Amino acid sequence: MLFLRDLGQTEVGGFGISAADDLLLIEDVVLVRQQCSVVTVAFEDESVAEFFDRQIDRGLRPEQFGRVWVHTHPGDSALPSSVDEETFARVFGRSDWAVMAIVACGGDTFARLQFPAGPGGSVDLPLAVDYRQPFHGSDYDAWIDEYLTNVQSVPDFLFSASPCLSLPSHAAISSRTYSPLELADWPAW
Repeated sequence: MLFLRDLGQTEVGGFGISAADDLLLIEDVVLVRQQCSVVTVAFEDESVAEFFDRQIDRGLRPEQFGRVWVHTHPGDSALPSSVDEETFARVFGRSDWAVMAIVACGGDTFARLQFPAGPGGSVDLPLAVDYRQPFHGSDYDAWIDEYLTNVQSVPDFLFSASPCLSLPSHAAISSRTYSPLELADWPAW
């Protein structure tokens, strides 16, 4: 998610793909087509529906792919905005449970599990990388392609004051290959 966060000047969002036997263990993050600004992420409904269809075809259950909303903040704060809270309540509020996770440019993170069942409630969750889990390797080219295919910046809201926003534009990203050596300074998440 850090790699995707740092590719542009806007927020970027996706769905966390959970392990079948541990729904809070996120094994992958998948982007859908979206329009983004420095303060918003708006997923395209058709793209979300296509994503859900593909996951069902893969044999995944909805709770493995449709309950964890991961997105970035290009600033230093990972605290949810009022727009984040409204979106989370509107889109995920009727689910048995859901997680909103945010990764900010400055390295701050936030995650909350909400559950309306019974008396309902929510609990903040720590975010961590579980290095005991298998990892199939980084694929920077595929991640860049996924980003360029799905993330459309809303130009009226571009922001450039954040230190995370020093990477090239979409055009420069698509015309250049990044070596692992160039990316070695990027922290892992």
